Amino acid sequence: MPKRTGPSNPELQKMIAELRGRGFREKSGFLIKIADELAKPARSRTSVNISKLERACSANEEAIVPGKLLADGVLTKPLNVACFSESETARKKIEKAGGKLISIEQLVEKNPKGTGVRIIC
Repeated sequence: MPKRTGPSNPELQKMIAELRGRGFREKSGFLIKIADELAKPARSRTSVNISKLERACSANEEAIVPGKLLADGVLTKPLNVACFSESETARKKIEKAGGKLISIEQLVEKNPKGTGVRIIC
């Protein structure tokens, strides 16, 4: 049986290590959960469409997608979304609805405990 190596992207490996380390230091289950979701194999990693954000979130809410954000669906309310990667069309749809797309690092710096942040998997 082959040895599990985890993600091969060096940026992703660094982010996972930082999130997990900070999560254990600060006893933040939020950070550990995000690190665990990002550490999954690429075929199991989360891909979320805009339509799921529309259904799951309220207006002006913060959400995090530990994976890729895709553009299928319509977004009618402003949301602040953090994700590892996104499609260009998804970025445009979020900005058109009045929301902001930020990186996971920016969200963690602003809100390390994850208070009020919805994890979309």
